[in-house]
Amino acid sequence: MQFRVPLLAFAFILTIAACSRRDPVAPNANAAAAALPAPAKDVAPSPAGGPPQNETTPAAAAPAPSLTVQIPAAFQGRWGLTPADCTSALGDAKGLLVINSGELRFYESRAVPSSNVQADGDSISGDFHFTGEGQSWTKYEAIKLNKQKLTRTETNPTASFTYAKC
Repeated sequence: MQFRVPLLAFAFILTIAACSRRDPVAPNANAAAAALPAPAKDVAPSPAGGPPQNETTPAAAAPAPSLTVQIPAAFQGRWGLTPADCTSALGDAKGLLVINSGELRFYESRAVPSSNVQADGDSISGDFHFTGEGQSWTKYEAIKLNKQKLTRTETNPTASFTYAKC
């Protein structure tokens, strides 16, 4: 018992001394953090030698939507890969694509156009910033409108989808 009181007093003094420092961060901590290399990105090269097509970053780091690129009104609306995508009331329309003036909405993701997207009366193409299921990525999309059909082609991997207007 005799040793407990001085031991407790000594521990108390050390605690007060440790907590009384003005800056709890070591003075060289910022310099050490700045010297660390940037984390590597999972990027696949573009098939045409252009910019990478599938940069993956955490969803919180997703770029803000571009306010300068508007998706033309002719593309806007509900589009289905199958007729059931247009009529499902159960929330299972996995082939439904909803397009508005600023984004493409898929079953589990959404895409906003980047500043390099080009649009005219019957086509829109360029990089789109996607977010979904806790992930963010950028993909090149080319969308072509032909009457009541919409063809969406993406890269990396290359795939093409044909939708009918709902």
